[in-house]
This record gives sequence, structure tokens and C-alpha cells, in this order.
Amino acid sequence: MASGIAITKSTGPAPTVEQINADRITQLANKYWAPYTIDNHHPYDSGIVEDLYVTEIYGSNFAIRRIMMLEFSQYLENYLWPNYKTGHASHAHMMSIVVMVNEKFRERVPAWQPFCKRPDHFSGFFQQVLEACIMENVATSLREQTALLLFLNHCFNSMEVALIRDQVKRLVSLSMWVSLLQGRREQELKAEPKWRKFWKLIQRKDAGNLKPRQDWERRFLKRLMVHFIKLLETIPEEGPLSDDVVHYCERFLELLIDLEALLPTRRFFNTVLDDTHLVVRCYLSSLPQRPEGNLFAQLLDMLKFYSRFEISDSTGDPLTDHDMTQQHYSKITSLQKAAFAKFPELRSFSLANVASVDTRDSLLKHFGSLSQQKLRAIATYLNLVPGEESAEVEEWHRVDRNFLLELLVSRHERRASQLEALNEMPLYPTEEIIWNENIVPTEYFSGEGCLALPKLNLQFLTLHDYLLRNFNLFRLESTYEIRQDIEDAVIRLSPWRAEDGSVFYGGWARMAQPIVHFAVVEVAKPNIGEKRPSRVRADITVNLSVRNEIKAEWEGLRKHDVCFLIAVRPTAPIGTKYDQREPFVPQVGLTYVRGCEVEGMLDQNGRVIEEGPEPKPQLPGERRTFRVWLDCNQYCKDMDLASQGHEDVYETFNILMRRKPKENNFKAVLETIRELMNTECVVPDWLHDIILGYGDPGAAHYTRMPNEIDTMDFNDTFLDMDHLRASFPDYEIRVKTDDPRKLVPPFRLTFEDVKTRKREVDSDDPKQSERRVIIVEPHTIPSRGPYLFNEPKRNSIPFTPTQIEAIRAGMQPGLTLVVGPPGTGKTDVAVQIISNLYHNFPNQRTLIVTHSNQALNQLFEKIMALDIDERHLLRLGHGEEALETEKDFSRYGRVNYVLAKRLDLLMEVQRLQESLQVSGDVAYTCETAGHFFLYQILARWERFQSRVRPPSGKIVPVKTIKDEFPFHCFFDNAPKPLFKQRSYEEDMEIAEGCFRYIEKIFTQLEEFRAFELLRSGLDRSKYLLVKEAKVIAMTCTHAALKRRELVDLGFKYDNILMEESAQILEIETFIPLLLQNPQDGYSRLKRWIMIGDHHQLPPVIKNMAFQKYSNMEQSLFTRIVRLGVPTVDLDGQGRARPSICNLYNWRYKKLGNLAHVETWPEYRVANPGFWFDFQLINVEDFNGVGETEPSPYFYQNLAEAEYCVAVFMYMRLLGYPAHKISILTTYNGQKHLIRDVVNIRCATNPLIGRPHKVTTVDKYQGQQNDYILLSLVRTRAVGHLRDVRRLVVAMSRARLGLYVFARASLFKNCFELTPAFSQLMQRPLKLYLAPHETYPTQRSNDQPPSGTPVEMADMAQMATFVYDFYIQKVHALKSAFYDAQKVWQKPGSKLSSSQDGPQHFVSHHPGADDDTDSEEEQERIKLEVTTDSQYEGQATVVGAAVMYGEADANAISQAQQPAVPEDGTLSQFEAAVCVSSATPVPSDVDSVPAASNERNDLLGNGRPIAVKMGGVEFQQEVSDPTTPEEHHQHRAKIQNTFRKKEAEDASEKESSSEDDS
Repeated sequence: MASGIAITKSTGPAPTVEQINADRITQLANKYWAPYTIDNHHPYDSGIVEDLYVTEIYGSNFAIRRIMMLEFSQYLENYLWPNYKTGHASHAHMMSIVVMVNEKFRERVPAWQPFCKRPDHFSGFFQQVLEACIMENVATSLREQTALLLFLNHCFNSMEVALIRDQVKRLVSLSMWVSLLQGRREQELKAEPKWRKFWKLIQRKDAGNLKPRQDWERRFLKRLMVHFIKLLETIPEEGPLSDDVVHYCERFLELLIDLEALLPTRRFFNTVLDDTHLVVRCYLSSLPQRPEGNLFAQLLDMLKFYSRFEISDSTGDPLTDHDMTQQHYSKITSLQKAAFAKFPELRSFSLANVASVDTRDSLLKHFGSLSQQKLRAIATYLNLVPGEESAEVEEWHRVDRNFLLELLVSRHERRASQLEALNEMPLYPTEEIIWNENIVPTEYFSGEGCLALPKLNLQFLTLHDYLLRNFNLFRLESTYEIRQDIEDAVIRLSPWRAEDGSVFYGGWARMAQPIVHFAVVEVAKPNIGEKRPSRVRADITVNLSVRNEIKAEWEGLRKHDVCFLIAVRPTAPIGTKYDQREPFVPQVGLTYVRGCEVEGMLDQNGRVIEEGPEPKPQLPGERRTFRVWLDCNQYCKDMDLASQGHEDVYETFNILMRRKPKENNFKAVLETIRELMNTECVVPDWLHDIILGYGDPGAAHYTRMPNEIDTMDFNDTFLDMDHLRASFPDYEIRVKTDDPRKLVPPFRLTFEDVKTRKREVDSDDPKQSERRVIIVEPHTIPSRGPYLFNEPKRNSIPFTPTQIEAIRAGMQPGLTLVVGPPGTGKTDVAVQIISNLYHNFPNQRTLIVTHSNQALNQLFEKIMALDIDERHLLRLGHGEEALETEKDFSRYGRVNYVLAKRLDLLMEVQRLQESLQVSGDVAYTCETAGHFFLYQILARWERFQSRVRPPSGKIVPVKTIKDEFPFHCFFDNAPKPLFKQRSYEEDMEIAEGCFRYIEKIFTQLEEFRAFELLRSGLDRSKYLLVKEAKVIAMTCTHAALKRRELVDLGFKYDNILMEESAQILEIETFIPLLLQNPQDGYSRLKRWIMIGDHHQLPPVIKNMAFQKYSNMEQSLFTRIVRLGVPTVDLDGQGRARPSICNLYNWRYKKLGNLAHVETWPEYRVANPGFWFDFQLINVEDFNGVGETEPSPYFYQNLAEAEYCVAVFMYMRLLGYPAHKISILTTYNGQKHLIRDVVNIRCATNPLIGRPHKVTTVDKYQGQQNDYILLSLVRTRAVGHLRDVRRLVVAMSRARLGLYVFARASLFKNCFELTPAFSQLMQRPLKLYLAPHETYPTQRSNDQPPSGTPVEMADMAQMATFVYDFYIQKVHALKSAFYDAQKVWQKPGSKLSSSQDGPQHFVSHHPGADDDTDSEEEQERIKLEVTTDSQYEGQATVVGAAVMYGEADANAISQAQQPAVPEDGTLSQFEAAVCVSSATPVPSDVDSVPAASNERNDLLGNGRPIAVKMGGVEFQQEVSDPTTPEEHHQHRAKIQNTFRKKEAEDASEKESSSEDDS
């Protein structure tokens, strides 16, 4: 297809490692530039560069596979650039560099690093590129020119790199206006006087000898556009058309769009673009009208949109609709003035009002009859074209009548408002968009072509542009997911054409149902000033003759859930099979798709069943009717088409489809973005430019903020004075007290350098040297009462100096970015910031936002452990049920807490009243309690104070305090004695603490008084959210969904803290800034703390085109870091062994180890059974097969899967607990394969069981485990592990042991992975085992095991070894069992383990946090333990046998499956072990002590079951039993033996018999 969308997958299989090694490119790389043959390299030969370019790049027509191999071999880094010399390099050398850089961008790997290491020649190289772009001769082909355009575009989009910025900024500066028509230039300089001043300065500075080159650079882009226009206008209206021409034209428009979409490049370029009239000439050309020009036309619309964008090019300020109207009016009036003065025949046009002449039709009516000379005269007068006699006339100028007429009309016609168009846009995608490959590409996007999609670059023109791009991309990404759901559901339904022409459904789908009846029941009148109806409702009836759980899902559709109405007209007869490889739409005959929003299900009377606490009524029968809201904009469009004779869409629907609730939030988010675009977005002034990507990146840092705070209370951040001194190594510490006993936290710190900066700003004095001094003032928290629970909770984490800096920055106003590598305590820092803000600014409210519910719950659980009053905590959204606490922090849970707390407090008031012997019902309400406090409590306290602190200043005996204290009876339940009578100050502090305790009771009751006045739960929850809560937590999705509701409630907050910021989409990061209305036109936001790690994986974008082409995966956090905003980089990790940390710490500025990872026992002991704590195990093909791809991107590798599971089984047999082992992989296909292998090999064997997790690296981000087995899967190409962020996540999940299974010869060559794989390659590539060791071991990690290692050559050997090892262990267990029978035990008693694994300390650092499940993994099916005969005859037929055929599976199965004893008998011990296992146990055994911990650990890790043998009860962890067919005859015997034993044990317990069992 000539449109250049490049969505088809590259044909042919990827080359194997053997093919790569035998390839000519590889052989040349080994001779000249491969890093691992550096000692034997031949000298540089320019002929090699020429030859490779001619044969492998240009000669192969830029074949992507050849370019991939060249780039992967480090051709650019090690050969092309090191040998480039300005003035000597050939065209082929330059083009080779360009092609390699383009390939790096396509692969999304860093491209500019080699140039930054050797920057001297880049200027000459860039000049050579520019010259080649506009070369007129045939030396540069169109394919090469397209590559050069793409390279230029990459340069303009990499302006954050100083080397690139220095070259490209000269091309788009004010000096490029030298290429404008003289009259146009004077007109522009007159409109902007400041530019005229700069223009004169440029002319004066022009150097004589450099002027020709400077002039060439200034005219470069104009010449490039002229070059493009000439090529474009050679395209005929019909006839053959080269794909290369179309691709060049598309790439050229892409370059112009990107130049227009960035303010630094747009500012002066937009005027030059307008002066060439390129947009008009593109519209008049033949290409947009040809079928090959479909994508070109879409790109042209985008270019037109951005060339007329609502922004002032000179100031960068956004222009309102009013400003744009004024601009339009000035253009029309200048045209009218010109017509009135010069052209009498246009007198009627000159005197008409603007509104009557600014439409296309009216302009054509007035100007259409004019001759070419008159039109040219008008255009010349307006400085649009050169005059007839002008010396500026060039051959490329067009002055024909068609062009001049279109130029005048398009320039002066009324411009449609962007907002109006957006507000009239339907939010639901239709069939025209869903299957348009130019707009929503398939998953096969390779990155070779361009698309008509917006890009999320470093910078944006305005907030409107920012929101609009995100709106479009979010909408299209949602559309892609909707397309997948529709295709899946409809194919499952299998619609066929019946003989009578109706639709027959040959299948069924969980998420879709055929529609029985559809009717539009209401079309409400439009609102004033609108055309569309204000509301459209319809009723949909479906027949739910499905399973009860599916029926419950349909009946459980909630208000605002989005469904889709689908119309299909299949042409295929009944029984036709669908081909997944063929286009979907024609196969099923899909004609229409429309979205709708559920209002509710109807009851028998036709009324909507309202949602509420009451159970829904049970409806008879299987028919259910749902009332839905249709999209009013879409309905209006459809009805307009129907009135013009088109089909009525709403009479054709025959399928209703629903979606999973978690994936169905797109409409609410789109409505939120659209609403933001319709309101005035007020972002704090200090943040506005940074979000758009302009200005000084450090302007919002706290040291640059005018309201920086010099004195702050760090509360319990510091453990002691030594900790404080260590936290500020660059400061001089001065203390305000001389008493060392008072040097205890909390500390109030005054920063003298901040005071100095403030004085300089206030006095405008010249800068003085800053005094880096901290004044430390210890202070005592006033006593809160005499009870133990009144003691404040204390922080116990010894924060590092960098963590302290992050906490300090978070407490200050402004923008704080904290980069937290794995295991560096991001969550603890966040929690301490929240606590300190809560105590320093008690009237401020803090909003916490995270990406996932899991992260939010982890954060919240740590907040609850700090000194924050729980009545001020609130958790919004779903997910609070996962909090590991009995307390409910949801809105209604907090309301219930407040009501219960109110009752408790009133009971305390009643107790206080009784203790004071005051009559009356003062504890009836909060109001009566308030009066009681005012007239009884306060009066008594004031009387007490007057006696113990007399106005005369007379010294009062200590005894007086105890005697005069009025609340002795009330505090009768406090620890005794209440008053120590040691000193006046001590007793007085106790008395005041008691009064504070009482005062707090009444303060809280006053706060709770509103809950007495508000009667409904809804009103109370709203009040709680708006007034009571001080720390409010929610996910970014909840913020996007509920923005309007929160704003309408009057929600307010002063601080935002975002965790997992690098995993949140741009728009979902931005929306939480605007959850409140501005105050007097300003945002009240004072600080924004973002914590994340941009070196780990970004947000998940399913569609590769949006991820790669549009850069939608870029988070706002990552973009701000790229812009150069200052960050605090945490530098101490407490998760992994130092040796494992070295595999990824090179990615960070300075990542060291905390002391405990070198001193704690668990880090100092070795991994028993293994020679190394981490190792790369090379895995070759199994039966000649490496990676396979059953479906696109569903990669699997059977050899690695079996190897991983074999090592897991080996670890379990050594005694490793299963919950400490996770198996990770880089592809979903491999994850499913490993799970199948686990199910076949060991899942149901109680000696082994399942690992803690089998999942992908991407899903495991944010989690950890002690031991990680990692499968990298690929054997042909590195794949997406080449993204270093994925490598960092993969290497940083393990704490104590990491074992990587991969094809070493492939991954060692990857340039991006070199720092990690160079360390992995230093150790043997075959697995070294020490099977004589058991878990736990006492061997130190720096000592090798005794003896020689058992070396595993391949997976098959490992499988055989594990089989033999398993037999030995079972023998040992059997021996131990019989030995245990000889030892008398009291029935029912247990054997206690004498040993335990390495002790795990509760860490002060999050590096040692417990592993946590991801949300999806938590929903895994619970395994049930049963031994009933329902399992008789069941056999497992899954995994490798299904996927790879019986031959491969049997080969492994025979190597690993333990056999049944030949005599077919099973002992009592075997029965006990095998009762839950798919694998029976052989009868011959060795000896292992019965009470050893190894034995307990060998039992699996599913749900516990008590297995009783010989009076000994063992707690086993078992999983679902699955019985192989060949053992059916033994199962009944096994079960009967087991049940009989249980019955005997039970009867013995009942009779309390002490007989030997």
C-alpha cells in the first residue's frame, strides 16, 4: 500500500543465532568492530563502509532486517562515528550514520550517546546532512532523502540534547526571515517592533567571510519546502505513482507538523511556512485526491490545524476565541480596505459587514469573477505574492488564477472554533474510526512509516494543545482496546446468515448477547443555543439464557457502565469457519457500532431499578431490558444522514456488548479532559511553564521559590542528634541548648542560608556568601494525657542524607522530584513527608495519588503507623477493602467511624460529668457537651490555674497542684500515681496534659457536631471529604473519573504527593492538579511532590503505534526529568545483595548499598545448593527448537520453561520455601507455558508445590522476592528487553539469588545491555550446583561450597538430575517415616522443628519489604483440597504436551516423572504423601531425621491440610490433586488407608487413650 502507514509485519522469520553468526555482516563485525573481538580488529577501511552501504543498505532497498543486524552489531558506536572525519567522509559514510540513528529511534533505544562522546565532528556531519537534503542532482535517491528527512525530524525532537540543539536552532531563528518576501518581512517587523530591533542587530553582526554559509543555513528550510513543492506538483492526477514519492511527501508533512507543534521551532518558521503557501499548494495538488494520498490528506489537515493554532507566535501566549475573532476581523478589514482603495468593482464587498462576507461561499461569490491580473494585484497588495515586476519572482512561485483565488479565500474564510468542534464530537468510536488503520493501527505497527497521530513530545504549545493531544491519543488507545473486545466477542458469537436471511448465532460469548428488541424511547429537546438533543434514551432487551454467574454479571451492570450496540449482516452461510488472518469486518458483515451508557435495568413495571443498599428485586424469566443513554452528538449526526436518505442506524442493531469494568473508564476520562478544555485551567504560576516544557527547568525548585521556609519542624524524622548531624554533612550544626539531656527529637531546624537568600531578595543587595549553618532547637511535644496510648507514634527509620534532602524538599513549597531506584525507600520518604506536612501545616490538606490500588494501600498502611489522627485519613475509590486492617478508611467507613467515635466521646463526657457530680443530661449531643465544657470544665480549670499560678508570682508548693487538681476522679483509671510530686514543672506539665486530653474530647465533638445536623449518609460523607479529612488518598484513575463530582463539592487541597509517578500517563498525572476550583483566579496548590523511577518501566500502552510513534508511554515525570528539572536521587538501596545490585546500579547516578545488606545474616550466608548468588545459564535449543511464536508476540521457549521449573523443583527439594521463589519471564506466552509446565511437573505434588508467582517482569514491577528465576525467552532477536528499563526491573526483583536462563550468544552482543551482561558473562554459563547442601546453610556467601561443582550441561541433564534427586529425597522421607513409627508419641502431639531458615529481620528500609501480590494475581482461583472420588479418572492434559506435540513433551516427561513401583504397592507413608499428588512416590527410600525442617519445607505451599501419620500431625501445604490414568487402581486403596488412619486417630482423641498408635 502506497500510503506509507507501514502497519504490516515484516515478512519472513527472524534470523536464528546460527544464521546471524554465519552472516556476512557478523563476519565483518568480528573483523572490524565487534566489542568482544577488539584485540584482533583490522585497521579502519573506508571501503568496508562503502561496500556495506551499497550492498546491505541501499542495495537491499533499505531492508529493515539488514539494517537491524548492522545496528545491533554496534556498527555506529564502534566503526562509523569513531572514524568519521569532517570534509573527508563520503556520502555513503554519512548516509550509513543517518540510517543507523533512524533505526535506533525506531527501536526506541538511546541514539545520541556515541555523538556526545566525540562531539567535535558533529557540526560538519550535520552540515553534510543538510546539503544532501536539498541536493538537486540524482546522486541522492528519494529513499535516501526520506531517510534524511526522518533524521532531521529526530534532531528537531531532541532539542533537550545540547549537541543537537546547538545545530538545529540556527535553522529556525529570526534570521531565517531573510527568505521572506521583502514586503511581508516589513509587515511582520512592523507588527512586532521588538523583532525589528533584533533584526537590525543580526544584520550588523553578520561576519563577511561567514555570510555565505550563514545565508545558506537561513534559507535552508525555505529551499527544502520549495524542493518538496516541486516534487509534489509533478504527481499526475492518475496513472502510476511510485511509493517512494508518496512516502517522501508523507514524511515531509510529518516534519512540518513537528516543527509547527513546538514553540521554539514554530516562532519564526510559521511565518516562513505561511509565506510559501505550502498548505494551499498541497490542497491544490493531485496527491490528496488520489487513493494513495489518504494518509497524506490526513497529515495535511493536521498541518493546517497547527499552522493556524490559537497561539501568539511572538509571545507564546494562548489566544482565546475572542482573540482569534479579532485577528480574523483585522484580516478581513485589511482586505476590504485594499479593495475599497484599489478595486472599485469590489465596492459591495468593501462596504459589507464582516459576518456577511467571511464564509467560503460569499468570498467565492465576490472574488470568483475577477481576472487573474486583478487577483494577483490584490495578493501583491497584501504581500502574499511578489509583484509582476519584482526581482523576487522565482520559477517555483504560482500566480495562476486557481491558486490565487484559493489563497485569498482560504486565508480570509471564517475559522471554525476548535472547542465547538470538540464539543460536537461523539465520545464513542464508530466503525469508521475503529477499523481505520491510519488512525488506529493494528498491533503489527513496525515503526517504519508515519501516521496521522499527534505526538507527546517534550514541549506543547499551550495547555489547550496539551489537553487536545492527550484527549485524541487517549480516545484512540481506548478505541484500539474496544476493537479487540468487539472482534473477540463477535467471533465467539459466530454470526451466520440463515436461509431466510436472518442472523443465526452459532456460538456464545460471555461479554455479548443478541438483541431481542431495541427501541429509542426518548429524544429530549435541545438546550438553548444547541442543535443536538439534550438527552436520548433507548431500551434494549436481551435473552439471558446463560449460566447463573454470567446472568448475574449482566444483571449487575451499574449506572454509567458503557456498552456497545453492534449491527452485523453476515454473508457467510451456517457452518463457515472464521479465519483470524483475514479482515474481520467483511467476514462477519459488521456494518455499525455505537456506544451507549447504562442507566439501569428495568423492573416488571418498566421502571429503572435504582442502585442502593436494598437488594435488587428478583425478576422472573430470562428476558431483561436495560435502559441506556445514547450519545446525543452521534444521534444528531445519524438522524441528519437518515433525513438525507441514508439508512436509520438505530433500526439495525442486533448485538449488545459489555466490557470489563476495569477497562471501561474511557468515557468518563474523556469527558473530564473535554470539560477541562472548556474551563479555564488554572495551574500555579510556578508550574505552568514547566508543564508546557518552557522556561527555566529549575524555576520551581524550593531554593528558587520566593516563599521558601527557613524554619521547619522535622518532627520525628531524626532518631537522635547524631543522626541529624550525619544527615547534613555539608552544614555546620549549632544547637540552641547547652543541656545534652535536652538534645532529643523532635527538632526544629532553622537554615541560615535560606534567611540570607531572603534578605538578598528583599534588599536587592549584592549576593553575599551563604552561611551553611543550621540552628537546631529541640522542643518537647506537649503531653497529650496521662494514658499510655497518648504517647505519640515515633518514626524508627534511620533516613540517609539523600532521603533527608528529599523530605526537606517535600516540606518546602514548589515542585519536588524524587527519583527512587529499586529498594531505596521511596514509600518511607513519602510517608514521612506526609507526616511532617500534617504537623507543620495543620490547616493544609494533602492529596495522595498513586497508579495502583496496591501501592496506595501500601502507602496508607505505613501512614496509619505514624502519628496522624485517623479521623483525618480518608481513602477514596475501590480497593480500600484490600487494606490489611480492620478499619474502614472509605468515605462511608469514615462516617461510621466518626459516628461511633462521637458516641464514645459523649460517654467520656458523661463519665466526666459524673466524676464532677454535675446534674443534667450534658452528654446528649455535641452541642450540650460544648456548653458543659464552657460553663463547667473551663471554669474549673481557670480556677485551678489561678491557684497554682497566682498573679502575684508567689511560689506555690508542689503539693498544691495535686490538692487543687479538679479532675482526679475522671483520671482514676490512669497509671498511678498521677502526680509524681518530684518537681513543680513536672506536675504542672502532667496537669496540663490531662486538661489537653479533656479539651481534645470537646474539640473533636465540636468537629463532629455537623454529623448531628446532617442526616443522610451522603451529606455526611461529603462533609467529611470537604471539611474533616486532612490526608485524602486516591488512584489517578479515580481522580480522572470523579473530577467533576469533587469540584462540584468544593473539594480543596494544598499539597499533592504522587507515588509511582513514572508509571502514570501524562494526562492522568495532570488531572489531579485540577480537582479544585481556583481562588480569585489563582490555584491554591503550594507543593507538588512526585516520586518515581523513570529508569523502570513506563505506563502500559497496548497499541504499539501509540506507544512508539506517538510516545504515549512517556509519563509526565519522565518528561520533566528529560527537561532538566532538578531531582533528588535516592542513593542507598536496602533490598538486594551488593553483587546483585551491581547488575543494575550502573543505570543510576550514584546508587550504593545500605549497611544492613552487608551485615545482616540473611545477606551474609550463601544460597545453599548453588555455587553463585547470581548466574546466567545458557540454554540451547531443545530438539532443534528455540523460541516459537504460536501467535503474534506470543513468544515461548520450551527449553527455558522446563529448565526454570527443574531448578525450582531442585530448590524445593533442598528445602527452600516455595513462597520465597518467583519465576519471571519477559513474555506472556512464556508465562503461560511455565505455568503449564509447573502444573504438569510439580503443582500437585505436596513435596514441591507451586512457586510464589509465575508472572511477567512487567507485572512484577514494584514487587520482590528472595530468589528469582528469570527466563528471557528470545533466541533470534533481543526483543523488548532491549529497553533498558525492562532490564533494570528484571535484574532488581531478587534480594538473595538471581538465576537468568537465556541464549548467551544473543544477549551478550546487545550494546544497551552490555553493563549487566558483561558481569553475567564473567561467571560460567553452565549451572553450577552443590546438591550436598541443604536449606538453610551456614556457609558464608564469599566462600565456595566444599568439593567440586555439579555442572549442568543442558536442560535435559538438569531434568534427569532432578528426577534422581527427587527419588533420593523420597527415600529419605520414607526412612524417616518408619523411624518415627518406632518412637512413642502422645496421640495428637506435634513434632516441633529444631531449625529454621535464615532469620529475617524487620527492615527499617523498604528494600526488605515483604513481597506483595499484584491486583490481578490476587484474583487467582483458590485451590481446593479434596480427596473425594470426584477426582477419579481425571487426568491433566495441559502445557507442553498440548503446545508442542507429544514427542517433545514425552521426552521431557520421561526424564522427569518419577515412576510407579513395579509391584504396584504403596506403603502407608506413600499413601500419605501421594494422596494429594498427581505423582505417586517410589517405595525405596533413604534416611532423613523425621523432625528436620527440610521435611516440613519439602511439603508444598498451597492451602494447609493436616496429614496425620503414626500419631504425628504434619502441617502440609497442598494444591489441587490430579490423578494420572495409570494410577486409578491404586487410588481407592490409598484413600481408604488414609481415611482409616484418620478415623483411628479421631477415636483415640475422643477416648483420651494413651495407647501407642
